[in-house]
Amino acid sequence: MGTLNERNPSLWVGTSEPAPFAPLDGDTSADVVVIGAGITGLTAARLLAGQGRRVVVLDAGPVCAGVTGYTTAKVTSLHTLIYAQLEKSFDAQTAATYGAANEAAVEKVVELCETDAIDCELEPAAAYTYTLESKNLPDVEAEVDAARRAGLNASFTTETDLPYDVLGAIRVDNQYQFHPRKYCLGLAGAIVRDGGAIYDYTRALEVDEDARTVTTDRGTVTAGDIVIATHQPFPLAGGYFARGEPWRSYALALQIEGAGPQGMYISCDETTRSVRSTAGGFVIVGGEGHKVGHDDDTEANYARLEAWAREAFTVTSIDYRWSAQDFKTPDGMPYVGRMTPGSEHVYVATGYRKWGMTNGTAAAMILADTIIGRDNPWAETFDSNRAAISQSVKGLITENLDVAKRFIGDRIASLNPPSADDLSPGEGGIVDLNGEKVAAFRDDDGTVHAVSPTCTHMGCRVNFNPAERSWDCPCHGSRFSVDGCVLQGPATKDLAPVTPGGV
Repeated sequence: MGTLNERNPSLWVGTSEPAPFAPLDGDTSADVVVIGAGITGLTAARLLAGQGRRVVVLDAGPVCAGVTGYTTAKVTSLHTLIYAQLEKSFDAQTAATYGAANEAAVEKVVELCETDAIDCELEPAAAYTYTLESKNLPDVEAEVDAARRAGLNASFTTETDLPYDVLGAIRVDNQYQFHPRKYCLGLAGAIVRDGGAIYDYTRALEVDEDARTVTTDRGTVTAGDIVIATHQPFPLAGGYFARGEPWRSYALALQIEGAGPQGMYISCDETTRSVRSTAGGFVIVGGEGHKVGHDDDTEANYARLEAWAREAFTVTSIDYRWSAQDFKTPDGMPYVGRMTPGSEHVYVATGYRKWGMTNGTAAAMILADTIIGRDNPWAETFDSNRAAISQSVKGLITENLDVAKRFIGDRIASLNPPSADDLSPGEGGIVDLNGEKVAAFRDDDGTVHAVSPTCTHMGCRVNFNPAERSWDCPCHGSRFSVDGCVLQGPATKDLAPVTPGGV
């Protein structure tokens, strides 16, 4: 779920028309209700509607204006160095299943574009994972072999069309890139044509599996099955908020002199760099990742990315800048399936590790098959309730110790906050306002926006994100506007407003 309240709209949001949908107006019912109108939710709804299911899709904001609308939009099964990692953490069969699911997802995107006549700038492009560092060259070579064992047509190369030399790269052909929001709007149109309904600006607040209902801020939906495709599942059941790490990364859409690279690139070095061109004439560069709420100078991430882009290309303009949010699981595999081991009618999909275009599509295929009652060859491997303890427990312990440290440490650090009077225009922070500790932001005209500093999800203290002018939770990744409105979950409730008084 997401809204258009982001300070920095992405290229995809900025170059597509708003969807012609309205909020829910009262109670309704369906065979399946899908929460989240990104690539996972819309693909699942499209597949289910195509099988004759009555589908309702809900989103807290416009269609595909959340996580999917802020991706770099590479439709590829080459995900940095994932195959060697999965062979090491699990086995070769797990890596092969992951590869098969993502390759099938690439094909499904192409198929749906053709079937539904979706004009989304879909074009073929080779995918590359490359390195500039000699110490990483053995990892690149090992990934070529692992990707081949997983069924990908991977090869090693030192030749690219980047404007700088690489020491080595994995290349996989027959991959694609597209405009993700135009694609999702096309899926939405197909859902409606098949009898489904889509309601935007409708926030899901509670899921009741026993009653098979989803309560929203605009009415209740009753359905036989419920799919939660909100990037991070918001119900506490299943504890997904504690089973991974929320990360942010940054992107710029540039115009340059000459032609941009025709391949889709990402480095596997310590400083990650992502590069691809678009059919609209832009070059997208990305990188500078960090855990949500753990970087106090987020503007510096854009600055470093711009400096690198200007070194690599002759930049004539920077037309868009945006940041994206991703959720990483400890073992590298997404969570897809029933919300809890005991769930029979509530399903989740999350943990795509920055590769949601194919993992999200594969997840939708798994969930649609499960709901229809059809066997899916990848479901067991992606199972959201898998018992892969040896692969996950160390990462889970580390992550949750960090959450505990932030929960306590942030409170200690803000025992004696500065006065709200000290805030400059464009600045935000945890401050003292009339004797009360608040999260306050002073906008460019001097107006102070003050809200509770306590995240409504699990009670952690939020941190100010200056680049996006948002309040970000360092524990589980919820984000709020300066006025306290939820931008991204798992939180579903806004931060409570505080009256600034005479400030």
